[in-house]
Amino acid sequence: MTQMPVLRWPAEAIWEAVAPLLPGFTVEILPEIDSTNTELMRRARAGRLDPLLLVAETQTAGRGRLGREWHSATADSLTFSLALPLTPPDWSGLSLAVGVSVAESLHPAIGLKWPNDLWWQERKLAGILIETATFGGQRYVVIGVGMNIAPREAPGLSTPPAGLQELMPDMDAPKTLLRLATPLVQAILAFEASGFAPFAARFNARDVLCNREVRLSDGLQGMGHGVDETGALLVHTATGMKHVTSSEVSVRPQPAVKP
Repeated sequence: MTQMPVLRWPAEAIWEAVAPLLPGFTVEILPEIDSTNTELMRRARAGRLDPLLLVAETQTAGRGRLGREWHSATADSLTFSLALPLTPPDWSGLSLAVGVSVAESLHPAIGLKWPNDLWWQERKLAGILIETATFGGQRYVVIGVGMNIAPREAPGLSTPPAGLQELMPDMDAPKTLLRLATPLVQAILAFEASGFAPFAARFNARDVLCNREVRLSDGLQGMGHGVDETGALLVHTATGMKHVTSSEVSVRPQPAVKP
């Protein structure tokens, strides 16, 4: 029988750094859960609304955008959700701001694919899932991040996902979480205060769709031109510039043209 690796999580160090920013903040590490996002929403419905970072070494029913599955296993992935009350004047662009923070905390080579993926070398490295609800008149957000740490095969996919250790061999899930946690909280609080506009240029600097032919799931096709100050995707089509905002739109870049 293969022995599962023992991970040493920096929960205390994260708590010490984040607690001054989020009063009542706690960190919890679980060996296994169906989904960290689902679990935090369950707790919120039960009235537990204090800020919490929930990490799962293994998720058995992780979810991505549009209901897609996100598979994770101990040491091979980093899966966590951050939940907190949040009252931004405009929610537009929150997933993009989260992506900016995560990418900037890790490596300059990591790109961002609208609206919620991190890419490296034309492959998906991580995904972001944001869910909101109102409890007792208070708006509550759960921000889930799933990242591939080790390279892995993906049967049925034309391109296997990227693993962070391909780019940063010394990184494991606990080290990655320690790098991400405090800057992520700072970014979310900055978003709450000022919205997405301060993140727009930072997103565009890593935008993997910029100057690429893209096709939307609704059939629209055009050239990616970054995002605007609200986080809308700009696509130049035959009929002019379109501002794409629907969270139900799936974007696929067309193959890059080789010289």
